[in-house]
Amino acid sequence: MSPTSPTTPDTGTVPTIGPETPGTASLITRIAASVSDPVLRILVGATLISRVGRGIFLTVTVLYFTFIVGLAPHEVAIVLAAASAAGVIASLGGGWLADRYSAKRLLIVFTAIEGVALIAYVFAGDFITALVIAVVCGLFEQGANSTRSAIIARAFTGESRVHARAVLRTVTNLAIAVGSGLGALALAIGTAEAYRFLIAGAGVLYLLGLIQLVRLPSRVDAPARQPVAPVTTATGSFDASASAEAAAAERRAWRRHSPWRDPRYLVLTALSAIFGMQFGVAELGVPLWIARETTAPEAVVAALLILNTIIVVIFQVPLSRGTHDLRVAARVSGIAAWLMAAACLVYASAAGLPIGFAITVLVFAAIIHAFAEVLSQAGGWGLSFELADPVQAGSYQGVFGMGYTVGALAAPLLVNATAISHGFSGWVVLAVIFLTSGLGTWWLARRAARAADAAVGTAASAAS
Repeated sequence: MSPTSPTTPDTGTVPTIGPETPGTASLITRIAASVSDPVLRILVGATLISRVGRGIFLTVTVLYFTFIVGLAPHEVAIVLAAASAAGVIASLGGGWLADRYSAKRLLIVFTAIEGVALIAYVFAGDFITALVIAVVCGLFEQGANSTRSAIIARAFTGESRVHARAVLRTVTNLAIAVGSGLGALALAIGTAEAYRFLIAGAGVLYLLGLIQLVRLPSRVDAPARQPVAPVTTATGSFDASASAEAAAAERRAWRRHSPWRDPRYLVLTALSAIFGMQFGVAELGVPLWIARETTAPEAVVAALLILNTIIVVIFQVPLSRGTHDLRVAARVSGIAAWLMAAACLVYASAAGLPIGFAITVLVFAAIIHAFAEVLSQAGGWGLSFELADPVQAGSYQGVFGMGYTVGALAAPLLVNATAISHGFSGWVVLAVIFLTSGLGTWWLARRAARAADAAVGTAASAAS
């Protein structure tokens, strides 16, 4: 299928790009076509700008707190943990608010506050100030993430929703890589002024992203809830008790669509949160393992992170195709489970090897790990959208995002208690955990697919 022409009506879906044949569209044209939907194009533009700022901040934050603000290591840990804990609450709150108020306005407000808070870091001079600013940043960053997920859930349908998430993740990785390179300038210069200049620049980039967000159309908002009509008596007078009962019935009907009343979705969230701790393996477990237990130089850590970014950028979009189908989502989740378990065992086997063999084994493990990450994200996105009740799409995405935030909080503890503390046997435990959670997602998705098929069959029988 050729790319949709510019005159195609805005339907809220992303065009499907077929295989390229000789003489057809160039690579740049195909990339442009993949973001031809106006909503996705706006989100991509805002993400590309703001995530460069995020990359800058992630690169310099710990050293800024340590060398410029003068915080002790345990104070830095408390600041970062508090920001993550605030994000757990904000993930729920952002999704909840997106079902009740304009998601577009919420995303603009959340992003603006986060940008101002980042700039405020240049004025942090003690532990309390840094802690307060970090909590504000954590709150509004995760609130914005949940709101953005709610927007994707409403602005797109089926495969185009997963495609949008995949494109945004690809853009995020590219932008953070660029931002990390800029952040390295502050590390190279090493002065307080350099740190503060780049942190302020990171906040300004968030604010510049608002230029894109204000262009979002109103269709990204939740449909307005219709007020309950007042009940009148036979004589036409207002019946207060009946009206109150009707309003209460409407509230009960609304609550029945809550994700907290959906055990299947809660199980999916828990399984995804557990598997999502694989990010902690890459960020904490692998660097410490390389430094403490292998002969590989520490520079390999940076090389493996770059390798991961390259694989995500190249493969996230194509490997996410079709995961709106529950059976496809199940299949990729199962493959991710086996790959992640294998990656843990391969990482473990690098200990004690000669330097050349150690580097080779670590690179192989990182490749397996990267594909496990890509596939697990693709399957998780498809399931998080398709198994959600569209009536409260924001709340569902908020709950799902909360799961990942909780997993991120728990990941350092889990990785330290297993691989770092117990070596090979600890890596085996991690492999079993990831395999169990991934295959649990596979089982849940397969069961959901069978239930969906049965429902379609019952409806068809009733219609005939």
